[in-house]
Amino acid sequence: MSGRFSSVTDKVDFPSEELKILNYWKEEDAFKTSLELSKGRPEYTFYDGPPFATGLPHYGHLLAGTIKDIVTRYAHQTGHFVSRRFGWDCHGLPVEHEIDKLLGITGRDMVMKMGVENYNKECRSIVLRYTSEWEKTVTRIGRWIDFQNDYKTMDPQFMESVWWVLKTIFDKGLVYRGYKVMPYSCACGTPLSNFEAGLNYKDVSDPSCVVSFPLESDPNVAFVAWTTTPWTLPSNVALCVNPTMEYVKIVDKTRNNQVFILMEKRLCQIFPGCDKENVTQEKKDEMFTILDRMTGDKLVGIKYIPLFNYFEHLKTTAFRVVSDNYVTDTGGTGVVHSAPAFGEDDNRVCLEHGIIEKGGELPCPVDCDGRFTDTVKEFAGRAVKEADNDICKKLKEMGRLIQKETYNHSYPFCWRSETPLIYKAVPSWFVSVEKVKDKLLKNNELTYWVPSFVKEKRFHNWLTDAKDWAISRNRFWGTPIPIWISDDGEEIVAVGSIDELYELSGVRVTDLHKEHVDKITIPSRKGKGVLHRIEEVFDCWFESGSMPYAQLHYPFENVERFNNGFPADFIAEGLDQTRGWFYTLTVLSTCLFDKPAFKNLIVNGLVLAADGKKMSKRLKNYPDPSNIINSYGADALRLYLINSPVVRADVLKFEENGVKEVVRGVFLPWYNAFRFFVQCVDRYENETKQIFVPDEVVAYSSSNDVDIWILAATQGLVQFVHQEMKAYRLYTVVPRLVGFIEELTNWYVRLNRDRIKGSTDEEGANLQGLNVLYQVLLTIITLMAPLTPFFTEYLYQHLRKLHPNYNNKDNNVAIDSVGKAASVHYLMLPEVDDSKSNTLAVNRFKTLQTAVTLCRTARERRKIRNNLPLKNVLVVAANSADTEALQYLESYFKSEVNTWAIECSNDWEKLCVLKTMPNWKDLGKRLGKDMKNVAKAVSALTQNEIINFMKSGSITLCGHTLTTEDIVVKREFNGDTKKYEASVSDDGSLLIAIDTTCDAEVLEELRAKTFAAAVQKLRKSAGCVASEKLEVFYEEVGNDVQTALAKHSESTVKRIRALPVPLSTLPNNAQEVARETITDNDLSKGKVVIVL
Repeated sequence: MSGRFSSVTDKVDFPSEELKILNYWKEEDAFKTSLELSKGRPEYTFYDGPPFATGLPHYGHLLAGTIKDIVTRYAHQTGHFVSRRFGWDCHGLPVEHEIDKLLGITGRDMVMKMGVENYNKECRSIVLRYTSEWEKTVTRIGRWIDFQNDYKTMDPQFMESVWWVLKTIFDKGLVYRGYKVMPYSCACGTPLSNFEAGLNYKDVSDPSCVVSFPLESDPNVAFVAWTTTPWTLPSNVALCVNPTMEYVKIVDKTRNNQVFILMEKRLCQIFPGCDKENVTQEKKDEMFTILDRMTGDKLVGIKYIPLFNYFEHLKTTAFRVVSDNYVTDTGGTGVVHSAPAFGEDDNRVCLEHGIIEKGGELPCPVDCDGRFTDTVKEFAGRAVKEADNDICKKLKEMGRLIQKETYNHSYPFCWRSETPLIYKAVPSWFVSVEKVKDKLLKNNELTYWVPSFVKEKRFHNWLTDAKDWAISRNRFWGTPIPIWISDDGEEIVAVGSIDELYELSGVRVTDLHKEHVDKITIPSRKGKGVLHRIEEVFDCWFESGSMPYAQLHYPFENVERFNNGFPADFIAEGLDQTRGWFYTLTVLSTCLFDKPAFKNLIVNGLVLAADGKKMSKRLKNYPDPSNIINSYGADALRLYLINSPVVRADVLKFEENGVKEVVRGVFLPWYNAFRFFVQCVDRYENETKQIFVPDEVVAYSSSNDVDIWILAATQGLVQFVHQEMKAYRLYTVVPRLVGFIEELTNWYVRLNRDRIKGSTDEEGANLQGLNVLYQVLLTIITLMAPLTPFFTEYLYQHLRKLHPNYNNKDNNVAIDSVGKAASVHYLMLPEVDDSKSNTLAVNRFKTLQTAVTLCRTARERRKIRNNLPLKNVLVVAANSADTEALQYLESYFKSEVNTWAIECSNDWEKLCVLKTMPNWKDLGKRLGKDMKNVAKAVSALTQNEIINFMKSGSITLCGHTLTTEDIVVKREFNGDTKKYEASVSDDGSLLIAIDTTCDAEVLEELRAKTFAAAVQKLRKSAGCVASEKLEVFYEEVGNDVQTALAKHSESTVKRIRALPVPLSTLPNNAQEVARETITDNDLSKGKVVIVL
């Protein structure tokens, strides 16, 4: 059919249409235009966490980007100005690690040899390696964000604001230099913060060993200590026991009667299985004999013979037993070997007991690359973890190795180099997080998270246990920490800007990187010569945590704009950022302003491969994102991602079929509803020779029940989307959209198809139906524009052609008004109009849909096809509103379930058996242990007791008063189950029983309907238009068809606009349009010929 919408074909290629939309947006400069149109509106502040551009975007990035795009589009389309700038994390380990691999750099000395300036030049050269790929992918997914006006953490303006952040919190006394045992990356040669160490735990197998420490006073008796880090044993200076737990002195009969001291509860470490209940005393006596018992405090002070002589000069204070409650009875021997340079507790205990002194020598024979120094002669130059087995071999030769095993445990790895971390004492600069912990917890309470449990549990617990944050890194490519210090360490100056550095040093710089500022000195104000900058650069997390200020070059520019927009209205990132960006944002904003950095936050979970494993390029266990987008479209991928558990901080096992299902279940039905509409518009204009101009007044003046319902349901959708989007619950929107699309296509369009097509005799009905469907489609596409930007744009570009404002040149008509607006994304989202709501109509159709579904379920149980008429449908409703609804919509109900009669009854006491079950979810929480007895009592209620409960609304069981909220009443059919097949709604309030009788009358109607359907199918295949009138002739063997048509002539004529007559009456001069011979038992036992 020709017409304005002849280009809308049967099939649509969603990906190719999206590419056309992308080109249209580019030509229109749509994103920039939308920003211009929204200037002057209240600003909605959004912070975009900066990714590294040294790698390509993956599904995790696409997910977070989609969430951000949906929320910011929604904010724009609800009357806000939303600046969206992309940002790049340019500094830190990810970049340096790439350069180290590229240039074969394995240690700090190699960097110094090539020169910091040359090294940083190499780093700068790869920082933005993949920016074009990022922009292409982010744009293709439909995200509107400014790449031209992006921010980079390596820009001087950004770095200067980071300096200001440091100086501000330094002046508040929240920055100090300390010497602490910290997670340390040997591959990167730098300490990591605690939250970085928590980013990448892996299950590994490490050697573990039990080693003997003979008493100095009696070398025939030895303490035995267990460790999973044999490489720390050369640095041992103490043994630690629990002061209150029981220790034993034993003779080990399995090891040449050696005498050992260890915790009694941990004998199982060297005598595996001795703690089992089935091990007899006789068996234990074969293993060991206990010579003495004592509590741990009795062992304190005992001196022992060192394993090695590397730190023998510390003998006056070291190599003795100390005690602390951190020693437990859950593992090892209850005697803990202590190396204060390589364990947080080791360091603390050794300081407390005077083994080492604060500021004194710390036994640390490991260099910055994680290799033994010359102090440990036998293993000098060896990587510590690689030396584990050789150290055990050495101990065995010395006769000190009691036991060696493999220990499987979860161990932290460097998040960048994928190498195991060690714990090592290093000098670092710290932010005093513990000083502001109470403020952090208070500010966390001021924020809103989706899902809330991440805030209330994971993040709250992390803040509760927060340790001081090590912000310095012994690296090169980063923002230098702006602290200048005297040679004696007593005069410290923190610099907060380029101008301040100029005032203090007389040197003005334009680049703040290490190679430019390290040579600058500041004259001492205390007569200490000159101050030099410390060597370290910032942890890149400090930079990303400073992003709210640094992206605006605050406080040097944009002061008013920052003050008005802080804290941010919204941020979103992955679950791993609870210990990363969310944490650093919160720490710095609390230190600076005693405020949270953001108001609202969506936390997404991890996207894994379909097998539940981490997505791996090497394993190729996931489909390439670009292939998915090219096959199904970006909109389908967007909906698939946000309609999954991953938006609730859960895991998504990515499956390509899931994206395919979104196309099948959402976009194709949606497209078909739109296509049906434009086909009807073309048909209307061709037949009436009038231009269809949509009119909202005409739509809302309809008295048609289905029109009233769908318009009211649309208002319900508008209300729901606003409600959920304002609560940042994206994951609830898609299911509701899917449900609405089904209602639109499977209910509204199907029930109104003939009316909208103009195939009924009702005057003006098709024009009214077209107006209603136009309003519904326009509302949906505007409402869903933030979620599915491409398809809604596609639909809008077609629908706007019908609007009176299309091509309107009148300057008095707003450029962002419906029809005139060049993009759906310029429009404001529809608001709820209570005058257009109709709860009664919505509830009536909800009941209708439930009843129809129950009928179909009953048919399926008896294997009764939907096209076979039912003689009667019995409806038993607990609620009078359901009875009223089905009586009011009786004609629709009868048509949908294909029945001759409906019998509604409220006499459920007679027709049903009542059964009860408890509301386990709510009652379980309330009743606790009593739940079991109450559940038993609920199930045992008699019919009379249930009836009385339903009338009164409450009942007391086992001492608990229960209401209709606590007990679910189910109904089971109590009638003739041979004749009727029943089905009950989930809540038990509605029972439908279908009459399964199939007699001659039923078969006659089936034949008449089958004949009409065959005629309609033949008309379509012959290319006949709906308005074309044709005579219908038939020929059959027997008279089945004739009998059926005679009895149902009126309904048949209504369906095919002709009264079929025998083929024998066909005039000789008649022009035959189409002919078909049909073999169908539903029509006749023999062949039937139909001629048009």
